[in-house]
Amino acid sequence: MARLKDLCKNPELFSSGHRACAGCGEALAVRQILLAAPQPVVGIMPTGCTEIFSSIYPHAAWQIPMIHTAFETTASTASGVVAAYNFHRKMGNIKDDIKFIGFAGDGGTYDIGFQALSGALERRHKFLYVCTDNEGYMNTGIQRSSATPYGAHTTTSPAGEVIPGKTMPRKDLMEIIIAHNPAYAGQTTVAFWNDLVTKVGKALAAEGPSFLNVLVPCPLGWQHPGNLTIEMSRLAADTCFWPIYEWENGKYKINYEPKEKKPVEEFMKPQGRFSHLFKGDAGKTIIAEAQRQIDAQWALLHKRQEAFGA
Repeated sequence: MARLKDLCKNPELFSSGHRACAGCGEALAVRQILLAAPQPVVGIMPTGCTEIFSSIYPHAAWQIPMIHTAFETTASTASGVVAAYNFHRKMGNIKDDIKFIGFAGDGGTYDIGFQALSGALERRHKFLYVCTDNEGYMNTGIQRSSATPYGAHTTTSPAGEVIPGKTMPRKDLMEIIIAHNPAYAGQTTVAFWNDLVTKVGKALAAEGPSFLNVLVPCPLGWQHPGNLTIEMSRLAADTCFWPIYEWENGKYKINYEPKEKKPVEEFMKPQGRFSHLFKGDAGKTIIAEAQRQIDAQWALLHKRQEAFGA
């Protein structure tokens, strides 16, 4: 496990002074990941929240080489960069052991960029793909994505008389990635910094493509105070809304077991995107269904660990 005093000795590769919203979980995740990444490292980033707040011309928060690419092409751009690097290293033009990290949100990963990611995993390009998952298209107006949870209000799944927010559960991206047999895959969130930086180390050391799904609360889109970002991350794990686990060498491992599993409504209550669910009997039904889905997924993850655990 990583030690905080060791991380503090590493250079800050994501500088302060960027334009992220107060309490932005995405900025916290990028900073933690780069603190843990061995040098040298090259980043690949599509259009999205991170690109907007970190690199508005003529300023940039990145203290590493960063390639900005199209919304859907994080993984394909990374594939090309890795292929070029491998060629030049084979020719003796590059001696350094360079690490490559793609950063993309859930819109650019679960949805628009999934085809490129699936192809890169199948071709076995060696790089780390990080999904900074804030559960919506926050940069373009808080639209729903396939990562948006059941019952959440967004501008394209508005809670009202016709629909009660998003009517379908979010996509289980981790299991889809695991089906591609990556070298390493992990799921975590910014409140668990030690777990996150440990998984970054494992992912970058893996001999093949690796993937991290990082929950990054968004005060603007989730409609919670910015000072509750870390608390929202903890509640996501304590309610098992967001299981903290990893998959390596065909083995599942749950990295965090809540001492007392909390009801999902404790995660929902501080967030304005779920406020409509606490105003009538119809909302109680949706909360109960959300709880059923979470309980079923948590039980299934335990079964996977029992069957395919270390």
